[in-house]
Amino acid sequence: MAKGPVIWLTVRPNEYPGMKAQLSTWFVYSLLVGVVAGYVTGRALPPGSDYLHVFRFAGVTAFACYAMALPQMSIWYNRSWRTTVVTMFDGLIYALLTAGVFGWRWPKM
Repeated sequence: MAKGPVIWLTVRPNEYPGMKAQLSTWFVYSLLVGVVAGYVTGRALPPGSDYLHVFRFAGVTAFACYAMALPQMSIWYNRSWRTTVVTMFDGLIYALLTAGVFGWRWPKM
């Protein structure tokens, strides 16, 4: 390892790289994040809670789901920290959207 070069290799099947499977999997993953965010928020806050309280709980939970595991790739697999930070920013955007929907649709009393 000290004399290098070192390579990380991903081997994929020999097929056209369509996005159907990735988008379907992302949709299911986003639903799972929503379920987790809804569960945590629902356990923490009663129906009729203020929009900002719901936004905060759902947003923090969704951000933890979307982004908090990403630094492991930079720590253990030498992924560029810039890539990790940019990807975490994407997670923040998704978390804010998730939080906004939960705040908007939270049950009223």
